[in-house]
Amino acid sequence: MNIIKTVRLILLAALLIVPLFSGISNTVSAEESNNELIIAQNIPQLGEEIEGETIDLSALLTNENGKYVEVKENLKWGSLNKNVAEVSQDGLVTLSGQNGKTFIFVTDGKSYDRIGIHVKHDKAVFNKQEGKKYDIVSKAVKSMSVKEKVGQMLMPDFRNWNGQPVTEMNDEIRELVKKYHLGGVILFRENVVTTEQTVRLVNEYKKANEDYGLLLSIDQEGGIVTRLQSGTDFPGNMALGATRSTELAESVGHAIGSELHSLGINMNLAPVLDVNNNPDNPVIGVRSFGEDPQLVADLGTAYTKGLQNAGMAATAKHFPGHGDTAVDSHLGLPSVPHDKERLLEVELYPFQQAMNEGIDAVMTAHVTFPKIDPTTVKSKKDGTDIALPATLSYEVLTNLMRKEMGFEGVISTDALNMKAIADHFGAVDAVIRAVNAGTDIILMPVGLEEVANGLYEAVEKGEITEERLNESVERLLTLKAKRGIFKQVTEIPVEDKIEHAEEVVGNITHKEVEQEVARKSITLVQNNGLLPVNKNNVDSVVVIGNTNSENLQKALAAHHSTVELIKSTQPLSETQLTKVKNADLVVLGTYTFNVAGRSSSSPQMQMVNQVIQAAPDKTIAVGIRNPYDIMAFPEVTAYLAQYGFRDASFRAAAETIFGLNNPSGKLPITIYSETDHVLYPFGHGLNY
Repeated sequence: MNIIKTVRLILLAALLIVPLFSGISNTVSAEESNNELIIAQNIPQLGEEIEGETIDLSALLTNENGKYVEVKENLKWGSLNKNVAEVSQDGLVTLSGQNGKTFIFVTDGKSYDRIGIHVKHDKAVFNKQEGKKYDIVSKAVKSMSVKEKVGQMLMPDFRNWNGQPVTEMNDEIRELVKKYHLGGVILFRENVVTTEQTVRLVNEYKKANEDYGLLLSIDQEGGIVTRLQSGTDFPGNMALGATRSTELAESVGHAIGSELHSLGINMNLAPVLDVNNNPDNPVIGVRSFGEDPQLVADLGTAYTKGLQNAGMAATAKHFPGHGDTAVDSHLGLPSVPHDKERLLEVELYPFQQAMNEGIDAVMTAHVTFPKIDPTTVKSKKDGTDIALPATLSYEVLTNLMRKEMGFEGVISTDALNMKAIADHFGAVDAVIRAVNAGTDIILMPVGLEEVANGLYEAVEKGEITEERLNESVERLLTLKAKRGIFKQVTEIPVEDKIEHAEEVVGNITHKEVEQEVARKSITLVQNNGLLPVNKNNVDSVVVIGNTNSENLQKALAAHHSTVELIKSTQPLSETQLTKVKNADLVVLGTYTFNVAGRSSSSPQMQMVNQVIQAAPDKTIAVGIRNPYDIMAFPEVTAYLAQYGFRDASFRAAAETIFGLNNPSGKLPITIYSETDHVLYPFGHGLNY
């Protein structure tokens, strides 16, 4: 029976291949006659498991020199068994849902390749072809010069040029991409203004890259860290934490991934998997899903699944954990004092789960963990002894992450221009330490030319081995292959890319997810009978606040015709207080991001308590960003937490105030009093 089946498959293959080869133009020049066509998913470094009902296959032309490029034109694709899977002429495979086996074939008229697909019990896997011709990643690494290998590891930013935001390619940047063989570039909000402009800029970066494809990364976390100016402004991680919904987390991840992918961006430096168990944390806060490691792990892996299923490379950050710090590593060098047992239970737990689920990359934290690595070094800032930050620690990156936790993906530094690194280490010294510690991506080095030359010299002197570079380059090329990031023979016309992106970025489906998350995240923390408000019983509303207070006023004005704004962070004047006392409803919008901002002695909180005393029974406070704000004014009649300053969250808060949204959010953190007893526990949340 097996022999009969084999013969039948061979005959079917022959019947398929003959028509496939007919009528194809000769696209391979005489100089390229040694090129071979392979299906990228046959590369041995890539996994066999298939997720989802569709698979986007890539066809590569490879040569003996270790180069390979993706080809899309003048191909014919086919499936031997369409009952199991069909394939479009773009290489998109669609599984039927039936059990069985098939081969997917592709040809360019000169050569062909195939890959098997086996579906059994609703689980699909590739039956990959074997042979030296498929190990193109190893061949590419062997063929590269040291400069090319270093270039693959560099990911600078070109946020500004000559003092102006870079919104279109210039000759100087184009030349730097080529000169340093850059493997990646990071984009910022200044660079991504409109959909059309972003597609054109990204397209020019890809054209400037000459080898192996370019990682184009961005920090599109959602919430307070949102880079796209034309994209959907999703509420952030802590808002998702308040919803407790893995389904929404996955939907948000997929929508963000889809928008980035349509623009040509292929790597998202998200999700944040820090466990925010320190109310005084000035840099993570609402960027975290919450204080509970299991909640962070569950929502983080769901968000990651959404991102990766949209074709995006995902990056968990900030390893081993930036949540329990009271210092911003952009400004100083934080320390986490816990031992490994505690770290494994709390900080490291979400990262381990993400690694187990196959996350593409992990970003390190510029934070010291003296119980993991007690190494001290001399600070170049003041000569004092400081603990070695995780980003530069072999003990953290290689022994802990690689060997103990089993992570095989890409490791990226956090930005090396942050003061936690830049103040204490020289630009080149920091990069050499990071590479020897085990990093693969050197993110935002201080001085591209100086760092590149420093790395070349370090390899020449033996301070960094070429084997160490090879390990990183193989991981980077594997990631690019996994996510379909290749240099292409012919790019899709940019106008077609723009048309597609404009259909995806900010589309109505994504906007609906955005609003659903916002509504389900609003958390009613305190309510002494004031909420919900019947707007027909209210003649005048006064909004008081400073940062983002106009947005709160606008959201309330959509439901009520008389909404006045008093913008202030200082105690109010007598005239202003009179308006407060005469109003039927007072809405305070508080905005803090650190412990000083929410201190009851701060001018903002003095003003807040002044208003609460003047109008005790008609005052609602809205924590615009930080749910901990109520610590400074626990006597307020009603308090809502909305976890971020995006428009959807303001709209949802206004709907909740006027009874149009029954609040269902649950606190993802614990709110303490200023004397450290629990005011509101993790999971607390009222409704109507």
